[in-house]
Amino acid sequence: MAYRVLGRAGPPQPRRARRLLFAFTLSLSCTYLCYNLLCCCDDLGRSRLLGAPRCLRGPSADGQKLQKSRPCDPLGPTPSAPAAAVPRPRLPASSNLSGSTRLGTKRLPQALIVGVKKGGTRAVLEFIRVHPDVRALGTEPHFFDRNYGRGLDWYRNLMPRTLASQITLEKTPSYFVTQEAPRRIFNMSRDTKLIVVVRNPVTRAISDYTQTLSKKPDIPTFEGLSFRNRTLGLVDVSWNAIRIGLYVLHLESWLQYFPLAQIHFVSGERLITDPAGEMGRVQDFLGIKRFITDKHFYFNKTKGFPCLKKTESSLLPRCLGKSKGRTHVQIDPEVIDQLREFYRPYNIKFYETVGQDFRWE
Repeated sequence: MAYRVLGRAGPPQPRRARRLLFAFTLSLSCTYLCYNLLCCCDDLGRSRLLGAPRCLRGPSADGQKLQKSRPCDPLGPTPSAPAAAVPRPRLPASSNLSGSTRLGTKRLPQALIVGVKKGGTRAVLEFIRVHPDVRALGTEPHFFDRNYGRGLDWYRNLMPRTLASQITLEKTPSYFVTQEAPRRIFNMSRDTKLIVVVRNPVTRAISDYTQTLSKKPDIPTFEGLSFRNRTLGLVDVSWNAIRIGLYVLHLESWLQYFPLAQIHFVSGERLITDPAGEMGRVQDFLGIKRFITDKHFYFNKTKGFPCLKKTESSLLPRCLGKSKGRTHVQIDPEVIDQLREFYRPYNIKFYETVGQDFRWE
């Protein structure tokens, strides 16, 4: 009689064992493949299925285990031996590089050209922009007169990017005759440097009228706008072209907030006859080296004022636009004499206040 011994297996069956081993191996392979698809990097160094690329590390130093997954290394040329990772250089925020990546910082301006209209402010702006230590906004933002409600962040965002060693500058000539502008600029920074370009107020008024006439041909005559009663010599100071030329009255508002040493006055007349000299004084006032000199200018006889010579970055000379250098309308000499007499006491007081004689008489 044969007896079966309980608890003992029969002799091994080779075919069944091979099947079990094959199934186990296949299961491990599928698991490993799925893990690679989910967790490893593709040839672009990024996971196709996960947001952040991760890869398995190789065996640990003792050769026992796979280490935890880590972010994939960026692809590069495959060297014969593993190369040490080179950290990306961190560029300073103040770098001033051109191209698609514009580096530098947008700052509130440290200097402003605040006036006056038709005095030569555009010329001063274009001339000073030649200096490597100055970055200037090309358009007039009118922040301190029309757009103050938009806030300083809006204003700052308009500015060009600058290095820490560069000066940010903008010009809006209407600031000089805006009552609120001195206080608003002072609240931005009491250290702001102010540039005022002034010109014979009679000539300035005629230039102002000429510009307006080119846009509105139907306006009254210059004489009619200048006087309330010409026979009595009563000048109409409510007309903006006349009012702007009362420089000493506008200056009083600025001196309530800024010392005279913080305001530089440019002569519009000398800017034409001696642009290098006037710009030299502007550079001194801003505390930068005298980079702009005689070699930068030539006199344009057609326009009647100096232009910038061509530079390495520009194949053509730079002159102000067509709206600059217009031929003034002809005004009755008696009207001009009456206006000169009207402005005389204001001019003399202005000379005394700023310590300069502009010789408009």
